[in-house]
Amino acid sequence: MKIKNILISQPQPVDLEKSPYTRLAEKYKLNIDYYKFIKIEGVPSKEFRQSRINISDYSAIIFTSRQAVDHFFRIAKDVRADISEETKYFCISESTAYYLQNYVQFRKRKIFHGKQSFADLMDVIKKHKEDKFLFPCSEIHKDDIPEALEKEEIKFEKAVIYRTLACDLCDIKVMDYDMLVFFSPSGIKSLFKSYPDFVQGDKVIAAFGKTTADAAKEAGLKVVVFAPTQQAPSMTMAIENYVKESNKRKR
Repeated sequence: MKIKNILISQPQPVDLEKSPYTRLAEKYKLNIDYYKFIKIEGVPSKEFRQSRINISDYSAIIFTSRQAVDHFFRIAKDVRADISEETKYFCISESTAYYLQNYVQFRKRKIFHGKQSFADLMDVIKKHKEDKFLFPCSEIHKDDIPEALEKEEIKFEKAVIYRTLACDLCDIKVMDYDMLVFFSPSGIKSLFKSYPDFVQGDKVIAAFGKTTADAAKEAGLKVVVFAPTQQAPSMTMAIENYVKESNKRKR
């Protein structure tokens, strides 16, 4: 089918004019709408205390997202944790590492980062096996992270500090869109929570990341557009490649 209307399951970009999606929409005369499918809710400090995790006992912290950074320091402040200046921070990407500047003096801290995947970061973590790691995360997280840490016999503890919740999508008419774009397994769950009888039909499902694609397939959806790949490292590039070919065939 020819693609005209696309729904992005994320909030509208802050600088919409400079967004690559805006360029895409203008180039191919597309209508692109944005709607937040999930929301983040912090675990209350009272609930965190019940886990009996003492942040000060850990010499290294693993961050896989900016949300994890924000909620870790929120919890640390609420429970008045004493975080040593010698604490090491291991971030999944350079952008997450730089985001730490909102909370710590970057140059004075021991901050390490991978390229983009946890496998990259794991290579760095293995060089610090003497440390005791804390992994702040959502109650829904990738099993491959704790599994990788256990495999390498890394001393660590999971700390659930925020939750990923489904947004109410009943205000949007998903059937009006030719393509639905997802970025997390939670987005897939949110769709089916609001529309339990959703049938894909001829709609194009786009998924970013293997876990998102796997969640889509488990829900009975066929993933047609996927990123990142060598040919399409970003979702906008993957969408453009598909739209270009699809619209060409429909001429």
